Amino acid sequence: MRGRILFVVGLGAGYVLGAKAGRQRYEQIASAADKVWNSPSVAKQRHEVQHFVETKAPKLVETAKDAAGDAVSKVKSRKDGRRGGHSSEVARPEDV
Repeated sequence: MRGRILFVVGLGAGYVLGAKAGRQRYEQIASAADKVWNSPSVAKQRHEVQHFVETKAPKLVETAKDAAGDAVSKVKSRKDGRRGGHSSEVARPEDV
């Protein structure tokens, strides 16, 4: 019970202190973040990352599709091979 009371008191204190900082501090932080986001060096990095994603994402998607297809094929072939009886062998992640 004591822990809950301390939690509620801490929550209240945080609320009061946060409210005292007010809208002005929020605007100050938002303005600083906006300056950083729009600075030339950050803008350059954003464009480089965007270009990288646009050029590499299709290859990554294709590789993921191929890997998923291979995994499905392996699972299906194992399943078809076991139809005749039950096997006590457990599939390991490295086998799939």
